[in-house]
Amino acid sequence: MYKLATRALHLLAAEEAHTLTIKLLKLGLGPVSSLQTPELAVDVPFDGGVLRFANCVGLAAGFDKNAEVPLAMVRAGFGFAECGTVTPLPQDGNPKPRLFRLTEDAAVINRMGFNNAGLDIFAGHLEHINAHRNGAVVGLNIGANKDATDRMADYITGLKRLWGLGSYFTINISSPNTPGLRALQGKSHLDDLLAQIAETRSALMKATDVNCPIFLKIAPDLSNGEIEDTVSSTIDHALDGLIVSNTTLSRDGLKSPYAGEAGGLSGAPLFELSTRALKVAATAAAGRLTLIGAGGIASGAQAYAKIRAGASLVQLYSAMVYHGPGLADAVRRDLVMRLKADGFRSVSEAVGQV
Repeated sequence: MYKLATRALHLLAAEEAHTLTIKLLKLGLGPVSSLQTPELAVDVPFDGGVLRFANCVGLAAGFDKNAEVPLAMVRAGFGFAECGTVTPLPQDGNPKPRLFRLTEDAAVINRMGFNNAGLDIFAGHLEHINAHRNGAVVGLNIGANKDATDRMADYITGLKRLWGLGSYFTINISSPNTPGLRALQGKSHLDDLLAQIAETRSALMKATDVNCPIFLKIAPDLSNGEIEDTVSSTIDHALDGLIVSNTTLSRDGLKSPYAGEAGGLSGAPLFELSTRALKVAATAAAGRLTLIGAGGIASGAQAYAKIRAGASLVQLYSAMVYHGPGLADAVRRDLVMRLKADGFRSVSEAVGQV
């Protein structure tokens, strides 16, 4: 039924299909998984505790921008759902059309521009669902408004407003669709931002006696040296990990007539580029950070490749455009089979085992 629904949604423009999907999920019309995969459970340590992920296959940010359906996606089989990106103030994002299916390439190009309803509505949704979370891991991806005069301050605002409402935070400085945002990945800017994040986190911990992991999401287009610098800065400022990676500006080898559209490319063409970046990050981190592998995952084989490259957890999103919401279970089944075939009792045993 859900495969048929996915095909039907392709009769609509990409953004219309996405909006309808969120509405259907809010009505309770999403799939409900009964698949048990204890081999895929992951514990992520952080200062003051351990965050338990029921399974390592997560939903990447961008699908649920306003934290409306994270629990529906966990019920569909995802081990965690990352909401956002949310900015302090509501913003419409870039002009439409801004989302394109590249069917010939099993890819998506988006130039959404952090369209979202703002922190207050986002926080209200989280406050409502938290009474029913039952241990579900919900990540909060925070960003900066396009017209902010102090973008670093926007991240601090987001951290403060949402503290205690989610399972972990992601600092998104790598979207290509907000002009100038990726400049924050430069070492001097990054060190300044992460120092402010660390200071704010420490103050919030003291005030609330609450802590959670904080991840930094990076672009796949960074050079090896830039990735190594980012790893060093992340460790120096006591963040807990990296998400590798965001979308790419590369257009190598695309066949679709939409290949020339501006924006970030995700889906199948991103897999090799993002996995290369992941391997560089894993080597540089040498076990000192938790890595989440994202980019181009559409199968258990690709999830397994990310894990063997150094990721403890993986995320997907664009592949659902083509495979539907049942993809989470399909990836998990395949991943368990591959782990057992290689003699691993748990996914954690396979991390970084090239």
